[in-house]
Amino acid sequence: MRNITNQLDRSASTICREINRRGGIARYRTTEADARTWDLARRSKLCHLAQNERLRKIVAQKLSIEWASEQIAGWLKTQYSDNGPMQITHESIYRSLYIQARGVLKREILQHLRSRRLFR
Repeated sequence: MRNITNQLDRSASTICREINRRGGIARYRTTEADARTWDLARRSKLCHLAQNERLRKIVAQKLSIEWASEQIAGWLKTQYSDNGPMQITHESIYRSLYIQARGVLKREILQHLRSRRLFR
């Protein structure tokens, strides 16, 4: 378990709790736990960017010129203060990129994010 904690750069207690939550060492399966995590991360409805093409294009354009998601969300809030559907939170932008559709915003846009993480 310590070897796993070092590889994942997590505390031993975090790994221990995860394993115990899933039935202990004898029953824990990493592939099943990973699949369950991704299933839980999915939402039943389409994300905001998937539903609004105009907003999606604006967000993609701003990301391509290396704006941070917080900057985009703030700019949209001021530009479209009277138009709720044209606003989005920075967390929704990240969620669209990392979790939800893996294609709502093109994968190439990920290279323009300031954070180089593969997962969020």
